[in-house]
Amino acid sequence: MFQSFFPRPKVFFLSAVAWFFVCLAIWYGFADGLADQLSLMREAMPTIEGERPPFLDPDKVWVYQFIVLATALFCVAWYFIDRNRWYWWAVCGSAVILLVSYFQVQLGVWLNNWYGDFYDLIQLALSEQGVSKITTEQFYGQLLTALYILVPNIIILVTFAFFTSHYVFRWRTAMNDYYMTHWQVLRNVEGAAQRVQEDTMRFASIMEGLGSAFVSSIMTLIAFLPLLWTLSTHITELPLVGAVNGSLVFLALMSAIFGTVLLALVGYRLPGLEFNNQKVEAAYRKELVYGEDSDERAAPPTIRNLFSDVRRNYFKLYFNYLYFNVFRYAYLQGANFIPLIALGPTFVAGVITFGLYQQISNAFGRVENSFQFLVNSWTTIVELMSIHKRLKTFESRIDTSPQAAVKPSLEL
Repeated sequence: MFQSFFPRPKVFFLSAVAWFFVCLAIWYGFADGLADQLSLMREAMPTIEGERPPFLDPDKVWVYQFIVLATALFCVAWYFIDRNRWYWWAVCGSAVILLVSYFQVQLGVWLNNWYGDFYDLIQLALSEQGVSKITTEQFYGQLLTALYILVPNIIILVTFAFFTSHYVFRWRTAMNDYYMTHWQVLRNVEGAAQRVQEDTMRFASIMEGLGSAFVSSIMTLIAFLPLLWTLSTHITELPLVGAVNGSLVFLALMSAIFGTVLLALVGYRLPGLEFNNQKVEAAYRKELVYGEDSDERAAPPTIRNLFSDVRRNYFKLYFNYLYFNVFRYAYLQGANFIPLIALGPTFVAGVITFGLYQQISNAFGRVENSFQFLVNSWTTIVELMSIHKRLKTFESRIDTSPQAAVKPSLEL
C-alpha cells in the first residue's frame, strides 16, 4: 500500500515529523535574525497601526518563505536519499498538498479577522433604524477587500482539485503495478480482482482525503488556538463555572474528547462488519462470475445461500449504524449550541460587538472542528480500516511467498 508509492515509507514519514520539529527549533531560535538578510518584500505592504493587517504583510511573507524553503529542502534531501519511480508525486506532490493546506488555513485566519471589521460595520449600520451611519462606499469597499483574496483562491482550489485527482490516480497506479508484479502469487486469493481493481482506488482516494484533512486540522489548531485563547479574554464567565482563562479553548477540547470517546464506544463493531461485508460480497460475486462460463456453477440453491449471507451481514451493519447515528447526530447537533450557551452571560452583559461575536464563533468552530477530526471522519475511517485490513491480508500472501519482493524502480 505504501511501499509501492513512497520511498522507504517508515523512514520517510518519521523523517518528515523529525524535520518538522527541527524547523520549529530553527524558527524560534534563529529565524528573527535571518529575516532581514533572507526575506523578500520586507518593506512591502507594511501594517498600518489601528488597521487590520493585510494578507501579505512583511512578517507573514517571511513565514511563508521559510515554510516553502524548509519544504523544498526536505524534497531535495529525498531526491538523493531514495529517488524511486514515483518521487515527483509521492514526495513533491505530498509537499504541494501540505503547502496548499497551509495556505487555506492562513486564509481562514485572515477571514476571521475580516469578519470582525465587516460585522461591526453591519452593526453600526443597523444600530439606529432610519439613520444611515455608513456609506455605500464603506460597505462595498469592505466586501472588495475579501474578494481580492477569495477570487484568486478559486483558481487555486480548482487547480488543487485537479492536482489531487492525478495524485490519487498515480498512487493507485503504483499499487496496481506492485500487485500485478506478484499476480501469480495473488490470483488465487478470494476477491483478488476486486482488491486490485477497486480497493487500490478507494484506499488511495481515502488516504489522500483523510491525510489532507488531518494535516489541515493540525495546522488549523496551530493557527487558531492562540487566536481563540486571545478572544476568550472577552468572555466574562461560563455558565455554572465562572471565569476561566482560555475558557473557549478548554470548552472546545472537552467537547471534542467527549464526542470522540462516545463514538468510539458505540462504533467499535463497524470495522469488522464492513470487512465481513466485503468478504460475503466477494464470494457472491465470484460465484456469479463462474456461472457466466459454466452451467454447473451459480446454481439457485448456492446463490440463495450466498445472498442470504450478504443480506444477513447488511442487516447487522444497518442496525449498528442505526444506533451509531443516533449518538453521532445527537452529539453534532448539540455541539452547535455549545458556543451560544457559553456566551450567554457575555451576551447578557452586553460587552461584545456583533463583529467580535462572529470572530469568536468562527474561531471556536474552527478549533472545535479540528479537535473533532475523528468524530467527523469516523465513518470514513471505518471504511479505510476495512480496506486496509483486506489489502493487508492480500499482501500477506506476498510476504509469505518464496518469490522475493520486487524493489520499486529507482528510475525516474
